[in-house]
Amino acid sequence: MPDNIIFYFTDQQRWDTCGCFGQPLDITPNLDQLAREGVKFDNAFTPQPVCGPCRALFQTGKYPTETGCFRNNIMLPSDVKTLADYLGEAGYETAYVGKWHLASDGEMDQPPAIDHTISAIPRELRGGYTGFWRAADVLEFTSHGYDGYVFDENNRRIDFKGYRADCINDMALEFLDGYDGKKPFFMTVSQIEPHHQNDRGHYEGPEGSKERFERFVLPQDLKALGGNAAREYPDYLGQCASLDENLGRLVAKLKEKGLYENTVIIFASDHGSHFMTRNRDAHLCGGDDYKRSCHDACLHVPLVIAGGPYRGGVAVDELVSTASLPKTILALAGVDVGDAMIGENLLDVVEKKDDGRPNEIFAQISESRVGRCIRTQRYTYSVYAPGIDGGAAAAADRYADDFLYDMERDPYQLNNVVADPAYAGVKAHLRERLLDWIRKTEEAQPVITD
Repeated sequence: MPDNIIFYFTDQQRWDTCGCFGQPLDITPNLDQLAREGVKFDNAFTPQPVCGPCRALFQTGKYPTETGCFRNNIMLPSDVKTLADYLGEAGYETAYVGKWHLASDGEMDQPPAIDHTISAIPRELRGGYTGFWRAADVLEFTSHGYDGYVFDENNRRIDFKGYRADCINDMALEFLDGYDGKKPFFMTVSQIEPHHQNDRGHYEGPEGSKERFERFVLPQDLKALGGNAAREYPDYLGQCASLDENLGRLVAKLKEKGLYENTVIIFASDHGSHFMTRNRDAHLCGGDDYKRSCHDACLHVPLVIAGGPYRGGVAVDELVSTASLPKTILALAGVDVGDAMIGENLLDVVEKKDDGRPNEIFAQISESRVGRCIRTQRYTYSVYAPGIDGGAAAAADRYADDFLYDMERDPYQLNNVVADPAYAGVKAHLRERLLDWIRKTEEAQPVITD
């Protein structure tokens, strides 16, 4: 029987919160153990640092500009074949737990507190997941750090009491306890932590996080740029530690059930957080921004895959995009989708099958601006569409320089050299590479100006 697959992903978690990626505090011992057993990707980047668009990509293997889900609160199209559709056809039982964020349209403002009028996600809007279901569309509207509710596969409301990350994980354990072993399973566990709680403007760590992580060390970009990290980081790390503790409980349950050896675990995040240090000049939804930028604080995410062919404590230095996760998951299930999905099978990168692959990442930006960027091993080059509302338009026919960083000299992206004559040749080359990406992915022919 093919391997079971668990896709465990978090929301707004920086890569440098994890010990295996350099975090000095003991925040992620369970993930670090998986990294020692499996494969860690030291340079993994999201292709879209906003919750809804990235989730749409995770479920479809298509860029948000292709599905139309380029910003939050745009429903996943019903005519797009999804990851769960493919896996169901391949004989997998499918399960989903946590935040969905793909079943509502329009501009949904944050309610002043938990909204008890929110209804269940209809079966036809669940992206092909046909089995176990414990989810809310916008989980931050049905819960806080403690207490809340989701819905099950029969549209019944399930209230929970306790720390949210623990309760969401308990539901994943419930699926494993009821699993009958007749089919391989694919389960997505979509945690909302360590996302800030929108209606409270605060990262809600478990009680005692401020004391437990008072000796935190701020990443250099946040230390230099300010924002609200100095106040919020202990709770943020508390959230990350809770996620890791729950990952450990998930692994323990797999071992208890005799499932660990034939289960692949994929751990990632949808995007990172810049803690209000970037985008200060942009018009933002709600006035608070933690992502929506081409800086590494937003794009660089944790990615560890353990189990199946991903073994041996391998560290991959090549740049990879989490846009490749749907195709990679299907490859684990023996499904080759070819060009029906973007990206690559990440096992090919691990096994170094293509010496000529471009070692660079393309990302689309929305809401804060209409933006595009290319990230290479040494440089980040980003452009934006002047005068275009990033919440109203998915793309533009004209872009202008936004920033250029030389990470060899400026690893924390503090010195924008986009107008420096010394980098004119570098910028011209990166601009042409970026245009190539836009032409290929969006079938468009925009112009980029200084």
